[in-house]
Parts: sequence; structure tokens; C-alpha cells
Amino acid sequence: MDIPKNVVKLIDYSVFCGQLIDYPFANKTLVNTINQYSYCIAQIDSEFKKALQGSDILLPDGMSIVAAVRLLSKKKIEKIAGADMHQFLLNNLNKKGGRCFYLGSSPTTLNKIAQRLSLDFPYIKVNTFSSFTPEFTSIQNQEMINAVNNFKPDVLFIGMTAPKQEKWAFKNKNQLDAKIICSIGAVFDFYAGTVVRPHPFWINLRLEWFIRLLKEPKRMWKRYLYYGPIFIISILTKKIKMNKIG
Repeated sequence: MDIPKNVVKLIDYSVFCGQLIDYPFANKTLVNTINQYSYCIAQIDSEFKKALQGSDILLPDGMSIVAAVRLLSKKKIEKIAGADMHQFLLNNLNKKGGRCFYLGSSPTTLNKIAQRLSLDFPYIKVNTFSSFTPEFTSIQNQEMINAVNNFKPDVLFIGMTAPKQEKWAFKNKNQLDAKIICSIGAVFDFYAGTVVRPHPFWINLRLEWFIRLLKEPKRMWKRYLYYGPIFIISILTKKIKMNKIG
């Protein structure tokens, strides 16, 4: 099967490599991100892997993914973070007076998002629903779906942390009355200001991960210092196998 022009293969995944402005968004679109952490978790979590593979757009959210694609496919792609997609979609919604819904996180964070949104994007209609629990009952799950569908957003942003959010979005995609379903996790906290994203200076130097590690070592050390080497070994092993075959 031919690979679409806006996609590049990274082993088991089809990673987006085009420009967001050129994507049609004609049909219901499920957007997820992939980084070295989610890649490694998906290797041992088949449900999560299936959710990532079921994405209509799988964003390369990390320089490790960009580097892996270049090593294995010899293709140069750009990192597109969840925050980039968030900003892109909000800009478009503001131009047409669209609707967005934030599902997940705490009521405090959601309130801060709504307050900031009213200032940054005054032409967007927004609604929120907090789903801040480790597991959902069937009743809670239906309440979340009903809250979204009653509002009928153009864009549904989901922030439940990975891999929970990706699994939920993939499982419930067909029941959700939203044109674009976008799992963006930490972007909720970034936009609310409850967690400060590293300065663009560090982002441009491709050291965002390092600053986040310094700021939140207890939460981030395993993501970068444990899964980082696992990811590198996995990619290098694949490259060696490719060289032997080739």
C-alpha cells in the first residue's frame, strides 16, 4: 500500500511529516502525538500501540522521533509538538468563530484555560468538563461523551495524560460529535499557566526536555533517563537489522 505524501514510516507507525496548514481536516480527525516515552510504553502496551496506530495524524512530538525518522528513513522532518497543534487549531477557530471543548484535568486548570482563552481568542466559544480520576466507570464515561456531544465542538482537546487519553479517544472516537479530536496532555497545564513551558530559547536549541527534567526531576527522570536509552537501543537495533538486510 502506498504511503501518503504527508506521512513517513517509523517502524510500526505512520508519523505526520507535512504542514498542518495543508491538511484538509475534511472528515473526523483523530490527532495524537508520539515521543520516545510513548513509543517505549506502546511496546509493552498493545492497547496504547493500537490507539497510536489508529491516529489520523500522529505528530512527531520530540527531537528523538525526528532523529529516528532521519536515521531509519533518511527523511528530514520537523518536530510538531502538541502545543503547536493547539495553537494552530485555536487560530483557525478564532477566525471562523468556532467551538472547542476541553476534557480532562482539574476544575482549577480548566477555569484558567477558559479565562485565558476569552482574552487570547475572543471569538471562540468554549466549554469544559473535568475528568480527573484514575479510572472511569461506565456512567462517568457516558457523562463525558454526553457533555461533549451536547456542545458539538469543532475541536475536542483531551488532557488526561498518556496513555490514558489516547486510549480513551481511540475507543470513543465514533461516539463523539466533534470534528477534530486532539490528545494534548501537558498542554492543558502549559496554557493554563499551572506549569511553565521552557523558554523558546531552549526549545529552539532542542533542549526543552532537559529544562523540563531540571524543573520536575521526580516526574520526568524516568521518561528521559530510563526510557531515553531504551528508545535509542531500539532504534539502533532496527537500523542494524536494516543494514544487514540491505
